[in-house]
Amino acid sequence: MNDLVSVKDAGVAQTQKSDKLTLLPLVALVVGSMIGGGVFNLPSDMSKGASPGAILIGWMITGIGMMMLAFVYPNLAVRKPSLNAGPYAKAGFGPFVGFNSAWGYWLSPFLGNVAYAVAIFSALSHFFPIVGASLCLWLIHALVLSGIKQAAFVNVVTSIVKLVPLFLFVLVAIVGFHWDRFTVDFWGTGAGSGTGGLGSVMEQVKSTMLVTLWVFIGIEGASVCSARAARRSDVGRATVIGFVGALGIYVLVSLLATGVLRQPELADLKVPSMAGVFESLVGPWGAALINIGLVISVGGAFLSWTLLCAEIPYTCGRDGTFPKNRKAPECPATASPPCRTSSTFLWKPRQGRKPWQKR
Repeated sequence: MNDLVSVKDAGVAQTQKSDKLTLLPLVALVVGSMIGGGVFNLPSDMSKGASPGAILIGWMITGIGMMMLAFVYPNLAVRKPSLNAGPYAKAGFGPFVGFNSAWGYWLSPFLGNVAYAVAIFSALSHFFPIVGASLCLWLIHALVLSGIKQAAFVNVVTSIVKLVPLFLFVLVAIVGFHWDRFTVDFWGTGAGSGTGGLGSVMEQVKSTMLVTLWVFIGIEGASVCSARAARRSDVGRATVIGFVGALGIYVLVSLLATGVLRQPELADLKVPSMAGVFESLVGPWGAALINIGLVISVGGAFLSWTLLCAEIPYTCGRDGTFPKNRKAPECPATASPPCRTSSTFLWKPRQGRKPWQKR
């Protein structure tokens, strides 16, 4: 009997080990969470109120700040190896702050996913009826239902596929880059272009940072799923690798576009503006490729954030940051994320206790 129990425990341990995420899926989770649809409209968003010089300064300021944040996660993973992303606030500032931090963070991707769903429905309804677009939503649900390992693999594939049109755009834009267009009105004063200018450099930098800060949301993706990492050190590595890669793509896309088209032309481009820039370089097929890449990118980001939405309440409910469920039965360790998510939120806190108070 003891031998049978030992064999069973070994099998469970092996299954749990096989469900762990290695470095590549964790990097894909970071990249997939950060790179969604915003990067495809960076040329227009950045150029509407800023010159190339101001755009470069804006990326430098944001890049340095976000780099400091990116290195926080490896540091926390080393100092607090027993904790995941959710309980950090709880461990540092107590259960009340931990509860509000985790609850507020979960609400952000939960509500933000509505924008991804609307974007996917809008894009696909142009080619298929609404039923076809709805099938994509159920496909994402089925992927998450299949388990974290399978969904993470699909996320790796979509992350790689979404990078193909971005890399192609960067390579072609480097070939078609015109230095004189890039420097004609480098600081947006209007002296070189004959226009009225874009205002002071400080005002231009402020306008760029409204965009640069937004595109880094999702940098914490690997840390949120740190409990699923095969090695804790991979969490920090994935965060830094994903951040550096995303920052490089953002800077190249926004700056190379200013050497292809002039600022007024970039500002007037339709969404996604990258399609208009690429079309001016290679023709109509370039715009079609970028639009296909946009659909894939948004779908991949939707999957990444759905994984995060499923992981956050499960982790916080398990460690006591969220109230323990007293109505729904405990989901097994191999249960799907939606099962764990639903069971986490069927709360019934103990009588006289607040959700954040110890039980």
